[in-house]
Amino acid sequence: MTSTAAPSRAPDTLLVLLAVALVLAAIVPFVPAGFFAPGQPMSLASFQPGESALGLRLFSSDADHPGVLNLFFDGFTSGSRNGAAIGVIAFVLTVGGAFGLVQASGAIDNGLKRLIARFGHRPRLLLAVLFVAFSTGGAVFGMGEETIAFLALLLPLIRRLGYPPETGVMVTYMASQIGFGTSWMNPFSVAVAQGIAGLPLLSGAPFRMAMWAGFTAVGLAFALRYATAHRRAPEAMDTVDATATAGTASAPLGWVDHAVLWATLATVAWIVWGVTVAGYYIAEIATQFFALGLFAGVAAVLGGRISANGAVQAFTDGVRALVPVVLVIAVAKGMLGILGGSDPHAPSVLNTALYSMGSAIAGMPELVAAWGMLAAQSVFNFFVSSGSAQATITMPLMAGLGELVGVSRQVSVLCFQLGDGFTNLVIPTSAAMMGAIGVAGLGWLAWVRIIFRFMLLLMALSALTVALAVGIGYV
Repeated sequence: MTSTAAPSRAPDTLLVLLAVALVLAAIVPFVPAGFFAPGQPMSLASFQPGESALGLRLFSSDADHPGVLNLFFDGFTSGSRNGAAIGVIAFVLTVGGAFGLVQASGAIDNGLKRLIARFGHRPRLLLAVLFVAFSTGGAVFGMGEETIAFLALLLPLIRRLGYPPETGVMVTYMASQIGFGTSWMNPFSVAVAQGIAGLPLLSGAPFRMAMWAGFTAVGLAFALRYATAHRRAPEAMDTVDATATAGTASAPLGWVDHAVLWATLATVAWIVWGVTVAGYYIAEIATQFFALGLFAGVAAVLGGRISANGAVQAFTDGVRALVPVVLVIAVAKGMLGILGGSDPHAPSVLNTALYSMGSAIAGMPELVAAWGMLAAQSVFNFFVSSGSAQATITMPLMAGLGELVGVSRQVSVLCFQLGDGFTNLVIPTSAAMMGAIGVAGLGWLAWVRIIFRFMLLLMALSALTVALAVGIGYV
């Protein structure tokens, strides 16, 4: 007899994060909150251990003494319009509403049928082009949160081609973080870290370019292998392709479809220009996508596809669909408040942890110390997932520590970028990662199960890359 019991389900991502937050809240009162003396270079010598722990409460109206029950509120209100959490939350909700309007116009669905008819027989080529493009975006201008919007745009195509939604995450967000972690010119990580370490900006580029090419090739191979292994059966895909082709032949694209599709392409080009030339970030990009959604809604109403009230409802539905993602982002950022924040000159458990990691690698042999720095940066990224913020906090200390044990400042920056970039693929405190897998409908544990073997490979290759850099005297 076949069992009819419901299959067990993994805990929801929100439950996992809340459990982690409770564990941190239980530990924090027993760890002295240290800080680095203001007005002095960050070093082991400038660290002040602090006289007491933070003394967490259940709730508090004082932002300097957060309470456990303030987790959601503090998470929601942290950051600024250009950063997590409030900026990323506004970005996610705005883009969600915009794509609700784009989808309601019907243009994306009709356009995807045409794409499948043309490229359905070469889907691996399409995935490869997307992967390299997003990896380049991560390397050149630090693409991260921006991939959430592109993923929302590409998911219908990914699904229609027979691939699971995690394939879309791999060729967008994962690819961008591989590029981010191996970049030779990312202004938000490499340039910041080199400037703090006293190195010429964008120095050491040839080594990093070769590193980017190698890691991108490995990531692409993994993504294509996974996509191929989990694609729907050929007979199922043939049916989908036949249906799409028939639908395309019987229902050619109308003026609304052409208008919205061309507007979508123009918006993508506008975003690329804005990020690379005008210095746009998530606030401006959210506005660009809202403009696209507004245009799509007006075109759909004028074309008789939806009513004006229907357009408002489509926007609202798009926002509502991403509320679970927003809750996860808020909790992830609220954890940082429990630890005391990321200001190196204010008492926090985070500063104590940084000092402990720095002390652990002092006095080690050169290569072992470099590996220790790589591990320390990877762990620290759990608490501060922003590349520029992590560089600002850790590089003054790590660059000096590296020199004490013979590790060049260029290798110290390399350890920072590899540790910071790749762990963004799994840490639940990364608002961008949680947003991306949330848009794809994946829970955090489900994503980790899919990606953890590849993460182990990335970390092993990172260790080998650092060993090579030390061996050749990378400066």
